[in-house]
Amino acid sequence: MSTPAAAGRMVAANGIDLNVVEEGAGPAVVLLHGFPELAYSWRHQLPSLAAAGYRAIAPDMRGYGRSSCPPVVEDYGIDDLCGDVIGLLDALGIDRAVVVGHDWGSNVAWATALRFPARLHGVVGMSVPFLPRPNRPPVANFAVRHPGTFFYINYFQQPGVADADLGRDPAATLRRIMLAWSGETDPGVVGPDDGRGLVERLPDPQHLPSWITQQELDVYVEEFTRTGFTGGINWYRNMDRDWERSAHLAGAKVEVPALFVAGADDPALSAWSPERMEGWLTDPRGVVLVEGAGHWVQQERPAAVDEALLRFLAGLDLGPQPGGSRSA
Repeated sequence: MSTPAAAGRMVAANGIDLNVVEEGAGPAVVLLHGFPELAYSWRHQLPSLAAAGYRAIAPDMRGYGRSSCPPVVEDYGIDDLCGDVIGLLDALGIDRAVVVGHDWGSNVAWATALRFPARLHGVVGMSVPFLPRPNRPPVANFAVRHPGTFFYINYFQQPGVADADLGRDPAATLRRIMLAWSGETDPGVVGPDDGRGLVERLPDPQHLPSWITQQELDVYVEEFTRTGFTGGINWYRNMDRDWERSAHLAGAKVEVPALFVAGADDPALSAWSPERMEGWLTDPRGVVLVEGAGHWVQQERPAAVDEALLRFLAGLDLGPQPGGSRSA
């Protein structure tokens, strides 16, 4: 079962407007998408969570889809993104929620758990584990340690370049990214810096992977054709700035119950291993690696992800459950 469209309702939060897709009633579960995605990437989880007695809430994140896209790069820092999550809870009258994030949304979920633990019942990261604050700025560090090497995060730093590359043909960009990071091929995002952009490095599939239909892909294509990719890319352009502004969180641990879920074939795990979380979660509830899935785990293997989420949620003390009874 899946939701048919990307449209939701507009909610004013943290000084911007967020397009929010919502299903169900009960304890709140907020679903944060990554790059280059939308609230629509949770189309399988929304009805599953609602049927189990939860209020499932998925926003188009800042800079994406039908949500606000501030023009200033600095307005996409991690404090702004966490502020959007808390602002959304405030706007919806929710005191505490479980926050689930995928890809960049996982970074936001972990960061929200660090900054606002009293507002969270628990946190789930998908594809990107909790990463303690490094000793050096992450983007600058890669450029110094690997000179002459192409890495997409560094490629994203110069305004206008990646924006034009990805926006030239959104359908081709999204088709290539969805295949490359599904675990079926080498994503080609690290290698010699030979003048090629990101899109050219990615394989162009003859057929879509089985987990996404052309109709579903068209939802993404329509939105990114209208908006471009700059909003999402601007999140990457704040990574070193986020590091500079987070000195007060050096050594901080995630204090709320935490689960990690990823595709067993996710290329991201070779760079960001879940083993790096060891000792940094005070209440770890497990690591789930979904066989047969790559980076887009909640879309590639929705039943397995739903099962992991419901099991995690069933183990939390979420208080009263208006609007339905939970099941695991």
